[in-house]
Amino acid sequence: MNRNLLQVDGLALSIGNTRITKHLDLCIEEGSCWGILGPNGAGKTTLLHTLAGLYPADSGHIRYAGRKLDAYSPKELAGVRGVLFQTEPSGFPGTLFETVLAGRHPHLGILGWETPEDLQQAARMIRLTGLEGLESRNTQTLSGGERQRMEIATLLTQQPRLALLDEPSNHLDPGQQIVMLQLLQKHFASTGHALLMVLHDCSLAIRFCDHLLLLKGDGQYLAGSAQKLATPENLSWLYQHPVSLQQADGNTCLHFQ
Repeated sequence: MNRNLLQVDGLALSIGNTRITKHLDLCIEEGSCWGILGPNGAGKTTLLHTLAGLYPADSGHIRYAGRKLDAYSPKELAGVRGVLFQTEPSGFPGTLFETVLAGRHPHLGILGWETPEDLQQAARMIRLTGLEGLESRNTQTLSGGERQRMEIATLLTQQPRLALLDEPSNHLDPGQQIVMLQLLQKHFASTGHALLMVLHDCSLAIRFCDHLLLLKGDGQYLAGSAQKLATPENLSWLYQHPVSLQQADGNTCLHFQ
C-alpha cells in the first residue's frame, strides 16, 4: 500500500488575479498531521478545495494513494478523503443522528441500507464528540459549536484515510478546540491515515501539526516539518508583521509585537 496518501506535483492555482501557488510540490504520508497557515486572502480554502477535487487547478497533478484524482469515482474518493468545510450549507432538516449516520454513505452496499455496525459507528462518534443526548435534535436548532462537533462526528463516521479540514476549530470555545483537535489528531495521525487542516491560530497549528504549509498568497510557499518552519523569521515573513515565540506550560505560543 502506498504510504503517500496525497501527492501534489507542480500544482499551479489562481483565483481571479491572485496567484495562490505557482509550482506546489507536496507529499503527505500516513501518520502525518499538516497545518496550512497564511494571511487572509492567501487562498488557503481554495487550495484545500482543489486538493479535495472540488475546484480546478490551472495545471499540475494530484494523486491519492498513488492514483490520479480524476481516476476515482465520487464514491471511491469519499472512501479515501473526507472534507470538513468552513461553512456548512443548511441543507434539509433532519436529526443530529441522521446527519452523522449519513457519513456512512460511501460504505453502504448496493441496496443502501445501514447495518448495525453503521449505527454503532455513528453512535460512537456522537459520544466521542460530546453530543450524546442530542441525537433526536433537529440540526437547525443546534448552536454553532454543537453543529461544528456534529460535522466532526460525521467526518469520523465516514472513516476516510485522509481528512481535509477547513478551520475545524470554528465556533468552538477554547476548551472544545483542544478536545476536538486532540480527537482528530489521535484518529488521523496514525498508521493508514493523515490529516491536513487550515488553521488561523498559529499556536494550535504548532501544537497539533508535525508539518506545515506556509502559504504566502503570491505564489510563494514553504513546506516541511513544523519544527523547522515554525520560526519567528518564517512567521514574520508569512504575516508581514514581527512575530516572536514564547513557551508556556510546554506549549509554543505566538506573540505579535
